[in-house]
Amino acid sequence: MGTRHNAPDGRIGAHEGEGRGALEGLRIADFSRVLAGPYATMLLADLGADVVKVERPGIGDDTRAWHPPADHDGTSTYFLSVNRNKRSVTLDLTTDTGLEQARALVAESDVLVENFRPGTMERLGLGQRELRGRHPELIYCSISGFGSGAGAGIPGYDLLVQAVGGLMSVTGEAAGEPVKAGVALVDVITGLHASLGILAALRHRDATGEGQHVEVNLLSSLLSAMVNQASAFAVAGVVPGRMGNAHPSIAPYETFPAADRPIAIAVGNDRQFATLADLVGDPGLALDDRFRTNADRVAHRTELRSILTQRLGAAGADHWSAVLLAAGVPAGPVNTLDEAFDFAQKLGLPGLVDVPAASADGASGRPSRQVASPIALSGTPAQYRLPPPGLGQHTAEILHRSSDQASAPDEAAG
Repeated sequence: MGTRHNAPDGRIGAHEGEGRGALEGLRIADFSRVLAGPYATMLLADLGADVVKVERPGIGDDTRAWHPPADHDGTSTYFLSVNRNKRSVTLDLTTDTGLEQARALVAESDVLVENFRPGTMERLGLGQRELRGRHPELIYCSISGFGSGAGAGIPGYDLLVQAVGGLMSVTGEAAGEPVKAGVALVDVITGLHASLGILAALRHRDATGEGQHVEVNLLSSLLSAMVNQASAFAVAGVVPGRMGNAHPSIAPYETFPAADRPIAIAVGNDRQFATLADLVGDPGLALDDRFRTNADRVAHRTELRSILTQRLGAAGADHWSAVLLAAGVPAGPVNTLDEAFDFAQKLGLPGLVDVPAASADGASGRPSRQVASPIALSGTPAQYRLPPPGLGQHTAEILHRSSDQASAPDEAAG
């Protein structure tokens, strides 16, 4: 098995003058699709890993068909959101030839990522025991909905996990129906956990030479991400419910209607509350026995909300945001997504980036505007080398290289 800690000739995509990525020289065979796996591998690709995306001939990743919306040439924006900096190869894993090609790809990879239903890769002869038996240094990452045990047969859809995992039970208005998050949040969290597990396994391999099996699942990731809500149950036996935008342990920590649109106010301590009370024109609130401490304010949340709603209705959300933030009280309007990107830009934070239409080695691709990587590294920053690939765009290139690698003598053997 060939690991690429030194960049191979013709490495993909670094522009002239561009620095090395933190994960340059790392090859990832990406058998995942939809969101959790592709999000994890894109994060690693942004940091320099060479990610080869394995797709079904003629069909590809399911999300290629998830539109509208689509870009100018009809490609799903969902697919585009998590597949930049990757190369696409189409392999028919139902054939002996396709499986042989897949094994050749794995043989020259450091990491394999897959999110098939548990047992599928084993039936194909691509399970972690078999592949790691041949390549002990391989990091094999499996992403599932509900683990490989009793939940192996349950389909791993984000909506389903939000429902059965408790997230919907705490999301929505108290008197309303349970509500899902506005994005497939559990998939994203699981992708983060997968990338973290892969990096930890690589660190261990650097020290020992040994690969390992990394397993993450949507349900466990959600339960971990429920943090204080889960701890309330684990420690105190409290089963939380829906509270709209309010917080179970802090007040005021929710949205309020200003004169024009909602504003979020997140008071985290008594000093901030005293400042808020003064700025809304009612400094006596901080001395009121009902609101003197955070515990008091939580106990009398309804009365406090009524008073603040009346005061905040005297001006617009932007006015209150400016006044409160200037005094150190966390506050801001409820932005639409375009306003959110504008806000990030005003703060000098990563927002949108233009991914080039072609890589440095001349491979064709579609120009794409993408959301910037949120990870800032001072020495090896994220790079945007390749646009999301066309289906099978790099098949000939990758299979030719894998064939050459397989027939060449192992340089590490001697």
